[in-house]
Amino acid sequence: MGHVSASDGIRRDRIPREVWALGIVSLLTDMSSELVHSLLPVFLVSTLGVSMVAVGVLDGAAEFVALVVKSVSGRLSDRIGRRKPLVVLGYGLSALTKPFFPFADSLAWVVGARLIDRTGKGIRGAPRDALIADVTPVALRGAAFGLRQSLDTIGAVAGPLLAIAGMIYFASDIRTVLWIAVLPGALGVAVLLIAVREPARRVKPDVVSEVVSDVVSDVVSDRGLSVPARATSAPSLADALRTLGAPYRRIVAFAMLFMLARGTEAFLVLRARHAGLADDWVPLALVIMSLAYSLTSWPAGRWSDRTPRRDVLAAGLLTLAASHVVLAMAPSISGVLVGIALWGVHMGLTQGILAALLADHAPSAVRGTAFGILATASGVAMLAAGSLGGVLWERISPVAPFWVGAMAAVAALPLLRALPGAARTTIAPPPR
Repeated sequence: MGHVSASDGIRRDRIPREVWALGIVSLLTDMSSELVHSLLPVFLVSTLGVSMVAVGVLDGAAEFVALVVKSVSGRLSDRIGRRKPLVVLGYGLSALTKPFFPFADSLAWVVGARLIDRTGKGIRGAPRDALIADVTPVALRGAAFGLRQSLDTIGAVAGPLLAIAGMIYFASDIRTVLWIAVLPGALGVAVLLIAVREPARRVKPDVVSEVVSDVVSDVVSDRGLSVPARATSAPSLADALRTLGAPYRRIVAFAMLFMLARGTEAFLVLRARHAGLADDWVPLALVIMSLAYSLTSWPAGRWSDRTPRRDVLAAGLLTLAASHVVLAMAPSISGVLVGIALWGVHMGLTQGILAALLADHAPSAVRGTAFGILATASGVAMLAAGSLGGVLWERISPVAPFWVGAMAAVAALPLLRALPGAARTTIAPPPR
C-alpha cells in the first residue's frame, strides 16, 4: 500500500482508521494464538508429560523472546523510517507457525513452535505500537491504545471459546482442535496487508546498508573499538537513551517490577485445572480473563486521557494484588474464576496505560526504540516470573506463586510516585 501523510484521514476528535484496522488484525491473531495458548499447558502436562517447572520456564521464555525481539524491531523501525513491513513480518511469522503445534510429539517441537510464534509477536509489537502513536492525535492516545487492546482481547475471548467448542465437538482431541487456529491467523495477515497504511516518513536511500552498518557499529563500540563517524537518519542507541532520559528509565523500572508481580497466564489455566475444572472446560479460564480485560481496556484508556495515568495504574496494581489473594485462597472453582476475572481487569487497567504513558514521553524519532527497550526489560522480568512461579508451584504449593505475586504488586505501589506526569493535552468530553 502507498504512504499517506500523517494528517491524511485523521480527525482530531476521532481515533484513526489505522488503529481500528490494527485492532481487527490483533483480534484475529489473538483468536488464533489464544486458542493454542489455552490448550497448551494441558497438552504439555497431560499429553506430553511435562513438569510444572518446564511449563513455567517455557511460558516465561516464550514471552522473554517476544519482548527481546521487540527491542530490536522497534529500533529498526526508527532507523529505516518504516513500521508496516516489520508489522507484516511479525504477524505473518506467527500465522505460519500455527500448523506446527498439532504435529508436536515432544517438548522440543512445542518449544520451537512457541518460540518462533513469539518471535513474530516480538517483531511486530514495538513497530505496531509506534505506528499507533504516529497516527493518533496526542489527546486520544489512551483511548487509541485502549481500543486496540480491547479488540485484541475480544480475540483472546473468542480463541478459548473456539477451543472449548472444538474440544467438545472433537471429543477432547487436542491435536485436531489446534488446527482451528490456522484460519484466523491467516485472515489477520490479509487484513493487515489490505487495510493498514502508515504515514510517510523520511527514509535515506541507502537505508539497508546503513542499518547493517549501524548494527556492526554498536557491536564494535561495545567492545571498546573505534569506528568511523558517519551520518545517520535516526539517533544512535546511546543518543536515544539520553534523549529518553530519567522519566523513561523510571517507567522501565516500574514495568519490570510489575511484570514480576503479574506472572504468566499459564498459571491461571493450571490453577483452574487444579481447582477441579475439567480439561474440556479449562480454556474457560482464559475466556473469563480476556473478557474482563477487553471490557476494561478501552474505558481505562479513556479514563487515563482525563486523569493522571498513575492513578489508573494504581488501580490496576491494587486489582492485581486482590486477584492473587483470591486465587491463593479460593476453595472452589467459582472462587478461582472470580480471581481470574480480577486478573483480567488488572490487565485492562495497566497494559494500554503503560503504552500510552511511554508514548507521552518518547519523541517520534526514538519511539520504536523506546517501546523495544521497555519490552526487553519486561521480558527479563517475565522470564524470571515464569521460572520462579513453576518452582514455587512444584516445590512449595500451587498457591505459592499467587502469594508472592500479591506481595510484589504491593511492593510496586510506591514506585508510582516516581513515574512522570502526563506530557500531553487533554480533551473535553463530547457534548451530550
